[in-house]
Amino acid sequence: MRSRAVFAVAVLSCALISGGWFVQRGLVGVAGARSSDGSTVNGSRLFEQVRQHIGRNYVDTLSDSALYVRSVEGLLDELHDPHSAYLTPNRLARLSESTTGRYAGVGLQIDVRNGWITVVAPLPGGPALDAGIQTGDRVVEVDGKSTQGLTVEEAQRTLRGAQGSAVRLVVERPGLEARLPFTLRRREIRVHPVRHALMLGNGVGYVDLAVFSEESAADIRRSVDSLRGVGMQKLILDLREDPGGLLDQGVAVADLFLDPGQRIVSMHGRTPDANREFRDRAPQTWSDMPIAVLVDSGSASASEIVAGALQDHDRAVLIGSTTFGKGSAQSVFPLNGGGALKLTTALWYTPSGRSINRRRDVGDDDEADTSAAKVPRFKTDGGRAVLGGGGITPDVKVPPTKTSEADIAFQHALGKNIPKFRDALTEYALSLKAARAVDSPNFTVTPAMREELMTRIRSRGITIDRATYDAAAPLLDRVLGTEIARYSFGENAQFERRLRNDATMAAALQLLSGAATQRELLDRASRMKPADSASVSPR
Repeated sequence: MRSRAVFAVAVLSCALISGGWFVQRGLVGVAGARSSDGSTVNGSRLFEQVRQHIGRNYVDTLSDSALYVRSVEGLLDELHDPHSAYLTPNRLARLSESTTGRYAGVGLQIDVRNGWITVVAPLPGGPALDAGIQTGDRVVEVDGKSTQGLTVEEAQRTLRGAQGSAVRLVVERPGLEARLPFTLRRREIRVHPVRHALMLGNGVGYVDLAVFSEESAADIRRSVDSLRGVGMQKLILDLREDPGGLLDQGVAVADLFLDPGQRIVSMHGRTPDANREFRDRAPQTWSDMPIAVLVDSGSASASEIVAGALQDHDRAVLIGSTTFGKGSAQSVFPLNGGGALKLTTALWYTPSGRSINRRRDVGDDDEADTSAAKVPRFKTDGGRAVLGGGGITPDVKVPPTKTSEADIAFQHALGKNIPKFRDALTEYALSLKAARAVDSPNFTVTPAMREELMTRIRSRGITIDRATYDAAAPLLDRVLGTEIARYSFGENAQFERRLRNDATMAAALQLLSGAATQRELLDRASRMKPADSASVSPR
């Protein structure tokens, strides 16, 4: 892991864009600074004097190393930049894992249910899947130690380890009385950045990109080529909740859909190395394919680079809600002790010259940044008006689905018992899997299923008013449907059921259904009012 972390630092030092990071407050001294009365002070001497007084006289004992770390954190905090941070060795390792998409382990996506580690999905290519571990299995022991009461993070630490090392698991499976022993050898797990790639019907394909890690562009290409091979003529690229990642992968993904010479993004900073421009190099493979890109407030960084480039060059219609607004680039500099400094070194601009960086100073109102009076306007290649300012404004706005009053009342009634409700839900789904009671992922949730869930909720000591429960029937049908589909038919079946209630997806399908070319898609989008997209019925 250490070697990978060092390699990642070398790569990322000139090519990293990531989402927000936490910072803590602390003391900062600056050489040659001016005091509040305007006089010049020796900053380094002032800092050392204060540090010595704290070390000798502060009411709590603090080591020198702790004081220096807090001083570094305070210095970064005073930059008022949420994307600049000191990365401890552990945080650097996690960053490396997220940007490479690789780690050594057994390849299990897990969650906690009823106090036990439950398998959400075995990952493709992992030793757990090869050994026969299934969705819904309960991991009760790891190397002879019970997993009861472990958090997801604690369980992940026990399952991961050195590549090639052995780990012994004991599993309980719904429908089987005997426990199942497994001995697995950890190996490198590659987490695919494309979570889902599937056909939606009528020649429309769907690709969901989770993160911009090392394999994102290659994974997108493979997914699109595969869907084209089974008849895809139009693409929905989902960048919702994609926090970004590597700059070079944002550029590479945009390159797949643009023509040679077209600008993708430009960087502007203080140093010569921070000033760069990226243009498309390779001819696009699917130039005849209309594209709709789904975005929301969770689309950040490299996601916004792709969305902005495709919008500015009229290559895609953007659908959803305004993006996060992270228009800055960070470089990672290795530090003594195995940590690193992640520092904002440039702002980036879309091909039309837009900065989409949203300021997030304390007291700022995010909505104020997108008010009509303040937002600068730009033109796409085809002359369409697009907005700068905080985030990227989609061509077709679909407001987030509002939670109904009945759903809110149900959640309030559950209160602190929501974890118990989730446990009852999973327990019921697993019992149906064990009994093989559901024979198709397109099953209908029946009143009898809701009644059985109510019985299981009550058995856990949860008291809920009958009228409140019945009024939440649409919500219960959705959560029952997706949970049962997940454990009986797998993650893809669960995901496809969720898409049926996705208003943004419905708007994209409605637009694409009448457009044979990208030009027709853009024209349809220009005629589609926000009220039209908001009223689309989910499929």
